[in-house]
Amino acid sequence: MALFGNLFEKKNCAICGGEIGLLGNRKLADGNLCKRCAEQLSPFYSERRQSTVAEIREHLDYRERNKRVLLGMTPTRAFGRGWNKVYVDENQGQFFVTRERNYMAVNPDVFSVSQVIGFQPSIHENRTELYHHDREGRRVPYNPRRYQVEYRFDVTIQVNAPFVTEISFEFSAEHPDSPRSDLYRTLQAEILALQDALNPANYTGFAPTAMVGAEPVRKSAPVPPVVEVVQPQAPSPASPNSWTCACGQLNHGNFCTNCGKKKPVVFRCDKCGWMPDDPTKLPKFCPNCGDPFNENDVG
Repeated sequence: MALFGNLFEKKNCAICGGEIGLLGNRKLADGNLCKRCAEQLSPFYSERRQSTVAEIREHLDYRERNKRVLLGMTPTRAFGRGWNKVYVDENQGQFFVTRERNYMAVNPDVFSVSQVIGFQPSIHENRTELYHHDREGRRVPYNPRRYQVEYRFDVTIQVNAPFVTEISFEFSAEHPDSPRSDLYRTLQAEILALQDALNPANYTGFAPTAMVGAEPVRKSAPVPPVVEVVQPQAPSPASPNSWTCACGQLNHGNFCTNCGKKKPVVFRCDKCGWMPDDPTKLPKFCPNCGDPFNENDVG
């Protein structure tokens, strides 16, 4: 009974004093917070559960001062193709990150470029194996194996600020399928441009004390160049000319580069890609699409 008594016990918000509904409570270290007050916190503030009521009050005061700083901003550039975008005011050396087009309504945290102490881009490869159906209708992998590959671009910005230390978000919306694609190169170039726009070394005369609650910080070293985290890629096994020798070596010519064996004859339907399980028992017609087998089906 005591457990259910605590569940339905009336609670009031430690900030505004309003009564908190059954599902509206946001726990603090020493009190409770209503949903409406919690929505005023920074979206990048992750310490709410460990914060005291006094610390939350201090944070909300900072958020009120942030509104006034935001009113004085005029972004000159925007970066990012995903939900979140980085808006930079190059004239005042300030920036903020938000996913809302009407950003004044959500009061995004404004930072000085001089508060940036780290910029870390990352590229994540997502590789999904492709399958087909054999003559018996079984779902089987291709031989050699084929993959669908996508690359996602993320950015993490570290800042020396009172309530926010790290801002992480996906930079891309569309995911390129190759490092050699135009989209991949464009995303790389845009991240480099953002890195340059947030490099404190490119700004002079913007003191960090001009920002909300900012403390003097040491001068940052130049931000390092974008470094891909994708492991070096061997030629794609999905290439129509690639084949794997019995010794395990992946090859792209007519002879194995490891043991010298000749590339085996491969039969593949030139219309649908079907391949026989036993190349010594070749049907006259493709069982998958009905196309006749001829010299065009020898790979």
